[in-house]
Amino acid sequence: AAKDGSLAALGLLIEKAEQGRGRFVSIADRAARWYVPIIHAVAAATFLGWWLGMGLAWQAALVPAVAALIVTCPCGLAIAVPAVQVATVGALFRRSVLVASATALERLASADHVVLDKTGTLTMGHPTLVEDAARDHAALRLAASMAHGSRHPLAQALVRACPDAPALEGVVEVPGQGLRHGEVLLGSAVFCGVRDAEDSGMTLCLSSPGQVPALFRFADALRPDAARVVAELQALGLTTELLSGDGAGAVEEAAIATGIGPWQARATPADKAARIEALRQQGARPLMVGDGINDAAALALAHVSASPATGTDIAQATSDLVLRGDGLSALPAAIRAARRAQRLAKQNIAFSLAYNIIAVPMAVLGFVTPLIAAVVMASSSIIVILNALRAGKETSQ
Repeated sequence: AAKDGSLAALGLLIEKAEQGRGRFVSIADRAARWYVPIIHAVAAATFLGWWLGMGLAWQAALVPAVAALIVTCPCGLAIAVPAVQVATVGALFRRSVLVASATALERLASADHVVLDKTGTLTMGHPTLVEDAARDHAALRLAASMAHGSRHPLAQALVRACPDAPALEGVVEVPGQGLRHGEVLLGSAVFCGVRDAEDSGMTLCLSSPGQVPALFRFADALRPDAARVVAELQALGLTTELLSGDGAGAVEEAAIATGIGPWQARATPADKAARIEALRQQGARPLMVGDGINDAAALALAHVSASPATGTDIAQATSDLVLRGDGLSALPAAIRAARRAQRLAKQNIAFSLAYNIIAVPMAVLGFVTPLIAAVVMASSSIIVILNALRAGKETSQ
C-alpha cells in the first residue's frame, strides 16, 4: 500500500525533521522578546515618577514619558537583523544562490561540519557506460532494452549507450535492486546472484539462464570545481565527510579525489537521516549538501542544507539554499556571506542597545523632548540601514 511504501516513509522523516528545525529562534526574536515589555515599563515608570514622585501635573509628566517611549522605539532593533538579511539575500541571489528560509543565514553561519552526497552533488550526475572491448554487444542490447523500463540513472545510461535497442514489454522493476524480465535479471550483483563481482565503481549485472553474467561498469565525472570547493570549505574551518548510496569503490575514489576524509557507502535514506541525527546529538551543526530524493530527509534534518541546481524538486524544496549556478562554487561564498551578515547583525543590535543606554536616561530625566527623540530615533535607524548595506556590497564583490 502507498502508506507503507518508501515515499511515505521518506515523507514522515521529512515532517519530523522540519518540526525539529522549526524550534530555531533568530537572534532578533530573542532580543525583541525582552525589549518591547521593557520599553513600555520604562515609559510608564517615567510618567509615574514625574507625576507622583515629582508632583508635576499629569500633562507635564506625560511629556518625558512620551519622549522616553519615542526614543526607545524599537525601529533600530527591529530592522537590525532583517536589513542585513535582505541585503545579503539579494546579493546572494545575484550570485545565483537562492535563500529559501528566513533563518537560513544564521544557521549557515554557525555550521561546522559538511556532509556531501556524491552522485549529482560532487559529480555531474550523468553516468556513462565504461567501454569494454570484451563485452558482448548482444548482452548490451538486451540490457538496454530492459533498461527502458526504469528511470534509474544507470538504467538511463545503458539506454544512451545503445539507443537503437527496442524497449521490452513486461519488465518489472524491483525497487532498490533491479529489473526482471522473466528469468533475465538486470541490477545489483546481489539481486542477480553474481558472487565476487567487483565493486570498484557503479556496476550493473545482467544475468540470463545458461549465459555468463555480463557486467556493465559506469563512471560519473566529478564536477570541475568539486576538489576546490571541498578545500575552501575546509579552509573555512568546516570538517567534511562523504555520504552516498553508491558502491564502496566509487565512493572511496570520489573521497580521495576531492580530499574528503570519512566516507560511507551504500547509505539508504534512513541511514543518511540517522547520520545527520547522530552528528547533531554529538553537538555538531551539520550542513547537508545533496540533490536526490534519497537525500531529502537528511536535508530537512540537518542544521542547514543546500541543493545544487540539478537537484530534484523534493531536494530543493527541503533545502535552505539552492545553488542555481553551475557547480558548487557558490557554497563557500554563501558561508562567508552568512558569517559576515551575522557580524553586521550583531553590530546593529549592539549599536541599538548602546544607543538606548545613552538616550533612555536622557529622556527619562527630561533632557529630551518628543521632537528631539523622534529625530534621534530616526537617525539611529538610518545608521543601522547604512551598516546593513555593507553586507550586500561586500557579498557582491
